[in-house]
Amino acid sequence: MSRRRIYSGKIVGLSVHDIRVEGRRVRREIVEHPGAAAVLAFDPDGKVVLVRQHRFPHGYVLEIPAGTLERGEDPRACAARELLEETGHRAGRLSRLVSYYPSIGYSMEVIHCYLARRATRVAEIDADNDEFITVVRMDPERLLRMVLSGRIRDSKTICAVLAHMGREGRPGPRGRA
Repeated sequence: MSRRRIYSGKIVGLSVHDIRVEGRRVRREIVEHPGAAAVLAFDPDGKVVLVRQHRFPHGYVLEIPAGTLERGEDPRACAARELLEETGHRAGRLSRLVSYYPSIGYSMEVIHCYLARRATRVAEIDADNDEFITVVRMDPERLLRMVLSGRIRDSKTICAVLAHMGREGRPGPRGRA
């Protein structure tokens, strides 16, 4: 096995790996990404707290709050940090929904999705200088319809909403957190 780094950027890197699979030598180009965390947050009124954010090259996208893991950061801590920075909301408790590979086959990235019930607004948005974010509160039933109709195309939002639906059997918050 060998690995050769081709590119190192601010968030991602690119490397070429020569590996053996079932006795054959194969070459793979791999995007190296530290991973991310996202949070499906419900406010005390049962509304989903979303962000409308510019995502080049796709333009403005409606999605759940999320961000890249910092070196050595716990995904749960990252989810809490991003919820606060992007929406000004704090969750009393985060429970794990699902972790998945958004681009399996050519990327190392793993996205960890969490659920926050009764997320309370405690601050103003603290977005990075290159982030263009608006907070949107939405009925969970409407969000589910948007996911199922294809109007929401962001993978972390789709995975979190469907994982939550699979567990709860309904789109809104349930239980206490």
